[in-house]
Amino acid sequence: MIPIRDDTPRFSTPYITYFLIALNTLIFLWEWSIGLQNQRALNVIMFEFGVIPSHVTAALSGSSQITLPQAFFPILTSMFLHASWLHIIGNMWVLWIFGDNIEDYLGHFPYLLFYLICGFAASIAHILLNLGSRVPSVGASGAIAGVMGAYFILYPKARVLTLVPLIIFFTFWWLPAWIVLGYWFLLQFLSGASTAIATTSQSGGVAFWAHVGGFVAGILLIKLMPQRAGRHRYGTW
Repeated sequence: MIPIRDDTPRFSTPYITYFLIALNTLIFLWEWSIGLQNQRALNVIMFEFGVIPSHVTAALSGSSQITLPQAFFPILTSMFLHASWLHIIGNMWVLWIFGDNIEDYLGHFPYLLFYLICGFAASIAHILLNLGSRVPSVGASGAIAGVMGAYFILYPKARVLTLVPLIIFFTFWWLPAWIVLGYWFLLQFLSGASTAIATTSQSGGVAFWAHVGGFVAGILLIKLMPQRAGRHRYGTW
């Protein structure tokens, strides 16, 4: 199921969501331009600024080759790197659909803090379940999963226009947000569980557990963080 748009109104301009989309897009264009000229240089960037679980475990065990800043700083930088056009377009599209309403609910700066914390939690989940992996993980998916988790809690009955493939046909359905987002979360969890045994420390692919960790973090955080001052239950100011 591919979400197209939602019907939840917002009552403020989502400046942070716009900023995050613009920043991620600009950084990806920079990555793409480097990759066109020198793929090896792009690989160096991914290994330098992507999250590598084995680096974290090495730093925590006292390795002299990997320092704690070298191991943990990529948790921040990896949120703004993407591996392909499909990766960046998919992430930014979902952030565009759901991010504005969460920013509207929390306020601009709390929303940015929420986004970054969810991204951090997503990376920690990925690290804990892939301790020996030497493959860099990049993408805003974990942080955006947190946004989806918050939306799942705040607007479960909101309608989401969804593209649904039916064998060889495609159709559009308006579905409740809890179905769209709940289905997505279940798919991530089952995919992570099914690949846990088969995955090796050298294999790449989708970081399903980062998605799960980010989504759960979003659910917990949105219950702890206060609603934006002046925002009433019907969205008026």
